[in-house]
Amino acid sequence: MKVSEAVERRMSVRTFLPDPVPREVMERTLRRAARAPSGGNVQPWLIAVLDGARMEEFRAIMEARLEEGGDEGTEYPVYPPNLHDPYRSRRFKVGEDMYRKLEIERGDKPARLEWLKNNHRFFGAPAAIFCHVDRRMNAPQWSDLGMFLQTFMLLMQEEGYDTCAQEAWARFHATVDAFVRPPADTMLFCAVAVGKRDPDHPVNRLRADRAPFEEWARFL
Repeated sequence: MKVSEAVERRMSVRTFLPDPVPREVMERTLRRAARAPSGGNVQPWLIAVLDGARMEEFRAIMEARLEEGGDEGTEYPVYPPNLHDPYRSRRFKVGEDMYRKLEIERGDKPARLEWLKNNHRFFGAPAAIFCHVDRRMNAPQWSDLGMFLQTFMLLMQEEGYDTCAQEAWARFHATVDAFVRPPADTMLFCAVAVGKRDPDHPVNRLRADRAPFEEWARFL
């Protein structure tokens, strides 16, 4: 598979088939992803893999946590306060497009909230990774995390598996940390769900828009 093909095929899959992801595939892909760019070769990513029996154990914990209601807040702002246009409009539109695919009306708040719980079920994915970072790192090292994660997701495409990067897990950082037991002085950034997309589910027919080239690029 060409890199361009992997880029074109990659999407945020929001319903997965239960087919397991072999552990050797996860390990091979993570090892390769570690060749991602990293300023000063700092390599700030800390990864925990969740699959098999441990995934089922964690799912049961999260189901109980979701039943309680509420969340734990985030340790970093997922979006800037008062997100302004054009960024606000882009975020709003992809959400509306998704609910349209799901045939959930804009005013049906209970149905929307129920769907959002699927974020914290990994959308049914059989495997996932959690990405932590040392709290002493700065913004440039957080950008390294993004490059590592994108490399991982594209390599998963080459292996025949799909992904969904999930900053939503930042809202349950305490529950995740209690289960994962990451190194001291680290912070949860996100998770990435991994598996094979359900080709028949309407949500996986969502193709998020991209802004016109002329809106964000210019030649000097």
